[in-house]
Amino acid sequence: MFIKAIPVLLWLAAFSMLGWILSKLPLAAITQSISALSPRQWLAWLGLNMAIILLAALRWRVLTGMLKLPVSLGELLLIRQAGQAVSFITPGPQFGGEPLQIFWLWRRGRLPIHSALLALGLDRFYELWVNFSMLLLGVLLLQISSAAAVLNWQKFAGILLLILLALSLFGWLILQRPERLAEWFTRVTERWRQHPRLKDLDTHRQRFSRDLKRVLTEQKPALVIAFLLSLCGWVGLIAELWLLLSFFDLALDLSAFLLILVAMRLAFLLPLPGGIGPLEASLFWAFQFLSLPPAAAMGLIALMRLRDVVVLLVGMGCLRVLQRRK
Repeated sequence: MFIKAIPVLLWLAAFSMLGWILSKLPLAAITQSISALSPRQWLAWLGLNMAIILLAALRWRVLTGMLKLPVSLGELLLIRQAGQAVSFITPGPQFGGEPLQIFWLWRRGRLPIHSALLALGLDRFYELWVNFSMLLLGVLLLQISSAAAVLNWQKFAGILLLILLALSLFGWLILQRPERLAEWFTRVTERWRQHPRLKDLDTHRQRFSRDLKRVLTEQKPALVIAFLLSLCGWVGLIAELWLLLSFFDLALDLSAFLLILVAMRLAFLLPLPGGIGPLEASLFWAFQFLSLPPAAAMGLIALMRLRDVVVLLVGMGCLRVLQRRK
């Protein structure tokens, strides 16, 4: 009973924190600063966000093309945005829609289960590894900057390094010892092996290992391209933050910019849906420390949440399309 109540409690905690922060800030000034944005600024921001979304879909298309899977970029974009909508409302650090994405790849793209699992697994591995690597780099740069006295960045760096090493070790085991992963998968699924829908589990496992070995030996250029697309996605995220800060005429040095960026990304790691609450608190703290206007902080938050709402609505629309279309 308590486990079932956890998502509700997390949502309550998120909105309670958000409500407390909003009650302390000048909402009228925020509305005025946002309404002053020009159509050119809105279009630049919209175009940049569309480019970030397209880069993520292109990375997935490279990985599915590498596996010779017959699924188009448009279909992948549809499935990805629907999965992102589910992940946003799921308590946790931006995960939750992956099972549905695998299901849609199998149901709509008529892909084998092992191929859908491998394509999505590679895409998620790239996203996680690059995200934690860039976040670790940002923390290390803060450690040697003027913001070194703000927090114990060494502790954050240590935690991020451990996570990154764990991911790297997992990737190395997949590369060098795929049979061990297959054995572990077999043990975990032992109790369900008699289910009619899982009667071909051994076949899927063997094909998964075979396709993985083929990818690692024959598709290294595609893996490099996927990695570069992941880096380009992060460049887009950095550019978006810089663009939003420029909307409020905030000229920041590298140290201040990194502090805001790292605070935002760390907030998304907390197990609250969509980072609601922690994101607002982290930005408000960073702006207060940097002696920046509180109205600019909440204007930035308002624009980010407006983007999230639009992306969520688009994702829900994609989810509706996937449910209706056969």
